[in-house]
Amino acid sequence: MYIRGYLRASTKEQDAQRAKSDLVTFARDRGLRIAAFYAENESGASLKRPELFRLLSDCEEGDVLLVEQVDRLSRLNAEDWTKLKTELQSRKVRVVALDLPTSWMMATSTDEMTGRMLDALNAMMLDMLAAIARKDYDDRKRRQAQGIAKLKDAGGYPGRKPDTQRNAAIKQMMRSGTSWNHIVAATGCSRSTLSRLGQEVKNEAASFATIS
Repeated sequence: MYIRGYLRASTKEQDAQRAKSDLVTFARDRGLRIAAFYAENESGASLKRPELFRLLSDCEEGDVLLVEQVDRLSRLNAEDWTKLKTELQSRKVRVVALDLPTSWMMATSTDEMTGRMLDALNAMMLDMLAAIARKDYDDRKRRQAQGIAKLKDAGGYPGRKPDTQRNAAIKQMMRSGTSWNHIVAATGCSRSTLSRLGQEVKNEAASFATIS
């Protein structure tokens, strides 16, 4: 039996290695050693996690996937969680999470009957915690969307900052008579942006004519 540590953070700005020492301590306190770590910066709401599936491909029957919290393993929707759980079960990989005490004995138990009982209990608890993790993810996304909508209504949401240097170059190309197709090809901007900048060019020209 090998113990394989899985470390995940959602974004590249976060430290996926943050929980490594906690996993090492957990294993050492039980006289165990972690054979390998698999770390990545990917969303827990997606199954597109190369390191997780590399870990699973390296596993043999009875190996342990050790993780800090269940939400590091899954913030998946019900359909994707079922897919991942099926993969875990087909490979007979035991999931041990530091925030799931009912799973801790699976890191050391070798008795078949005890192992089967723990598997059943652990599967139920994993389902519950995975569902809670997904609900937390959905709630945060909803609150974020509500907050942005409220700021937009109040006129306080800045959105994406404009590329002033690029926009100035596009406006100069428009003034020189360059076609929209050429501008799109040269800058990669959208036609909606061109339409907006074109209107700005017209307004600036009208203002200049009035001043003159």
